[in-house]
Amino acid sequence: MPEKKLLIVDYDRNSLESLVSLFKPYEFKILTATDGQTAYELFQREQPNCVILEAMLPKLHGFDLCQRIYEESKGDVPVVIVTGLYKGPQYRKEALRSFGASAYFEKPYDRNKLVATVLDLIQEEMEIQEDLPSPEKVTVLLDELFDKVKTEENKGGT
Repeated sequence: MPEKKLLIVDYDRNSLESLVSLFKPYEFKILTATDGQTAYELFQREQPNCVILEAMLPKLHGFDLCQRIYEESKGDVPVVIVTGLYKGPQYRKEALRSFGASAYFEKPYDRNKLVATVLDLIQEEMEIQEDLPSPEKVTVLLDELFDKVKTEENKGGT
């Protein structure tokens, strides 16, 4: 199984380091950036499994970055916003609804809840990728099912 990548973005070095140390025990390749533009370039180059970002970022705002990642990955790469600035339900709602964020945490955040959320999102993303059969396989399975139904009908079964 390919290594899982986590991109963590925060302009504040202490916050960045604290987030990195939170995810160090897990088997992730951790990528970091301190501004939105660098984060966006890293996202495009590295294709991380999940992105954690502060909403307030220099060069490219966190909400805009979140929206770009959501649109370009067609929602496949979960983005978790962790912010100290944008507090309140209106920001949370907008981030989740308008910008495609998968989760929204305000600083100070519950460390266990954040880790659990990120692990769930990455696990979900990996399972979706692994479990879905290809469209061709679905077509074959449906054809087999229809043939079976037809055969049963011809036998006079129910």
